[in-house]
Amino acid sequence: MTSRRPALLKSLMTCAALWAALCVAGPAHAQPDTEVVLTARDGALRVEGSLLGFDGTFLRVATEHGEVTLPLAKVNCEGAACPDPASFVPMLRLSGTARLGETVLPALVEGYARAHELVPERREGPDGRALYTLAGTDGAPLLRFAFRLTSSEDGFADLLANEADIAMTERPLDEDELAMARDAGLGRLDAPGRLQLVALDALVPVVAPGRGIEALSLPQLSRLFAGEIADWSELGAGAGPVRLHLGPAGSGQMQGFEAMVLGRFDRALAEEVTRHADEAALAAAVAADPDAIGMLPFGRVGNAQPLALTGPCGLRSTARPETVTTGDYPLTLPLALYLPMRRFAPAVDAFLEWIPTAEAQLVLRRAGVAGLAPLPIPIARQGDRIAGAVIAAGDDTDLRDLQRMLRVLKGRERLSPTFRFETGSAALDAVSRSHVVQLAQAIRDGSHAGQVLLLAGFSDGLGGPDANHDLALERAEAVRAAVLSLLGGRLPEGNLLEVAAFGEALPVGCDDTEPGREINRRVELWAGPAPVPPR
Repeated sequence: MTSRRPALLKSLMTCAALWAALCVAGPAHAQPDTEVVLTARDGALRVEGSLLGFDGTFLRVATEHGEVTLPLAKVNCEGAACPDPASFVPMLRLSGTARLGETVLPALVEGYARAHELVPERREGPDGRALYTLAGTDGAPLLRFAFRLTSSEDGFADLLANEADIAMTERPLDEDELAMARDAGLGRLDAPGRLQLVALDALVPVVAPGRGIEALSLPQLSRLFAGEIADWSELGAGAGPVRLHLGPAGSGQMQGFEAMVLGRFDRALAEEVTRHADEAALAAAVAADPDAIGMLPFGRVGNAQPLALTGPCGLRSTARPETVTTGDYPLTLPLALYLPMRRFAPAVDAFLEWIPTAEAQLVLRRAGVAGLAPLPIPIARQGDRIAGAVIAAGDDTDLRDLQRMLRVLKGRERLSPTFRFETGSAALDAVSRSHVVQLAQAIRDGSHAGQVLLLAGFSDGLGGPDANHDLALERAEAVRAAVLSLLGGRLPEGNLLEVAAFGEALPVGCDDTEPGREINRRVELWAGPAPVPPR
């Protein structure tokens, strides 16, 4: 299929090369309006270079020896770019996907202002950026935000070029991008704490009400948007020419859609697609046209009819809060921030640390995305999933396997954080590493005191039952080890974290498709009351 990926990567590499040249070449390439000279108060050190940033305490400067960080209080600063600490107001520059920068993060900024009795002011900058200022009750500005709405790729390029402090993405960075970040001095962006998961979103296929279809498989959805299915009669949904509708080309959502729906089946998008500037326009156009089909974010479908996703084995997945937060819905997208290895102003740190709180989770829910608060799913509400497991049970899963699983899970409830892995390994993927950090913090803060937490490992149906059980157990133990490593090697008193493995006993996707196998390879988090000690 034709892909924009190589061209995008080449563009990013160019940015990285330019950035590296700036760091290495030093003052000769410094821009006149950013050039500074720093001299230690005792005269023992002199540094010249281009000022990259100031967090209220430390200066970041690109010099001929690379990037250096020095405390402003310990040096004399000469040059037009030298900051005045008395009037300094921290500015957080964010660039990337519009789903985060246009809706989700502005809602969080305003929610943070309400929670801390600050006054938010929004205005449009001359370069098209959305600018927010949070001021105290006396009117003095305390924190500023600048949002540049582009795509996940462009946000990462801005991070490389020091045009942004944080990249906003709708997908994990790939290995090439992670390598470029390391080469540019941004550190390991896949390390714990470098990726901050904000929320989970999902893409949903939608049609007009009354179209006569309730579900599609991913291969059918792929063929529709590749133009291979041109008439609805081919799907048994009545005659009519299929008309395709999507959001703006190049947006993070559409890049995610093309990768998950078209790219994984080696297909390219059809040429005849109607593009819409925003979600409301797309939803209205699809709802008004009985022959239309479109893709919209979870919770933003308007009057259009959302479709479930189904597979050859009969399992059906609908985008609901519990299926999105668990990642069991196949077209789930992570909304994440990538933070480089550098200091942020205390006011910026305070905002970032507020995002996982209960107050922020309510804001996220109103913004139409699934937040990160653990969503309890009692086993009594999982009848469809258990019934599906019985129906989809293969030759290697018998009734005794299901009975053993239900005996272990009885009396517990599933919590939404779910851990998934790189293909064919026990290495956690980027989103799951963020879940590990959140779980460790919750345990440390006492959120699960008095509970027994269970990490339940599952596999896909490939391989024999013994191998699948062992791999599922290995993955569950890998998650436990990752949590313990963040807690200093031991659990706080009053906490229990157990592991169990059930192999292929409870599939959430069809094993006869690769997307189904991907979501089946997982470790679920379950919680139950601690046993009462005998008297």
